[in-house]
Amino acid sequence: MKCKRYLKKYICMLLLLTAVFLQAGRVRAVSFSSITSESIREKEGQISEAQDEKNQLSSALTDIKALKGELEKEKANLENYVVALDNNLAEIQKKISELNGMIVEKEEEIRVTEGELEAAIQKQEEQYAAMKLRIQMMYEQNDNYYLETILRAESFADLLNKLDYIQMVMDYDDQKLQEYILIRQYVEVCKEELNAEKEVLDEAKAGVEQEEASLAQLISDKETEIVAKQGDISNKEAAIAEYEAEIQAQNELIASLEAAVAAERKKLAEENAKKLTYDGGMFAFPAPSYTKISDDYGNRIHPTLGVEKFHNGIDLAAPNGSPILAAYDGEVVAAAYSSSMGNYVMIDHGDSLYTIYMHASALYVSKGDAVTKGQQIAAVGSTGRSTGPHLHFGVRKNGGYVSPWGYLG
Repeated sequence: MKCKRYLKKYICMLLLLTAVFLQAGRVRAVSFSSITSESIREKEGQISEAQDEKNQLSSALTDIKALKGELEKEKANLENYVVALDNNLAEIQKKISELNGMIVEKEEEIRVTEGELEAAIQKQEEQYAAMKLRIQMMYEQNDNYYLETILRAESFADLLNKLDYIQMVMDYDDQKLQEYILIRQYVEVCKEELNAEKEVLDEAKAGVEQEEASLAQLISDKETEIVAKQGDISNKEAAIAEYEAEIQAQNELIASLEAAVAAERKKLAEENAKKLTYDGGMFAFPAPSYTKISDDYGNRIHPTLGVEKFHNGIDLAAPNGSPILAAYDGEVVAAAYSSSMGNYVMIDHGDSLYTIYMHASALYVSKGDAVTKGQQIAAVGSTGRSTGPHLHFGVRKNGGYVSPWGYLG
């Protein structure tokens, strides 16, 4: 009899799936829309995309060995070497930022997929419970239920109605069985997607570690080269002359920027425009993550040249990539790169008062930007003539350097 065969089909399916559900954990109830073959294909596409992401990540990491081989060609000229190395440091820092951004996005995607999986399992358990109740009811009604229903027909029209009803019940049962099969498939692809996304996350985290190690290695090599060249006794006089020329070039560049600002101010004054003024407030500390003052303002014995030289700012040793903050409100008059200062920012605070921030790994402001006290303007790095991650912070007043400590609370 068809009814009996139909019942046996349900029982076989139930027995087949019972072992699977013995492993299912309890989950909270969530609303969940109907699953279709299209939903499953969409998930399979997302799994494929995650696998592609993972492959692209592994192939895009810096080949530090090849990179160091290229940089070897530049070591004969220290300035060329510093510029070439800084370009690579900037590229690696960009990769690290992109990877960290991907990690945040992937963690959110994993959270969403975990929610989808939890909802799918809940739906699956609800369908499984409904199937058990349906089979229990069919047993209780016995194999003759449909035959008895037909025989109780009071007329030919009633008979047709009862046959339609039986067919609708059987079609409904078939539909629920197909839905159950689809939801089971959906649960499996959700699990596969979750695993694929976690693999991409692990790959991205490993990539950050590798890129940070490459960054640290290049900075260390740079320190070695600068110290070796400047510390070589046979080249001491040349190194001193080069250092003095470097500071002179910095001063000339900064003086030219100040002159440009002064000319602009004069023009604005003639046009009766509002003038930027310094109100005398104390500065914010520009490197909140600093670990120590590695070099103070004033005369000191140069660490590699071994002679007394004037240090025109304070060096704040801080982790690579940590924030550099604007010391006070003002306008950015320069955000650029030079082979000695590396990536640097210069801010006009009004009344011929300027602050300068050197050796950054990244710049977050541009010339002409208005900044406020405590705003992040850059990240600590080791670009330019630098022998390790730090911020060189300088303050200029009326065309000359002054001690930053007179402005820092």
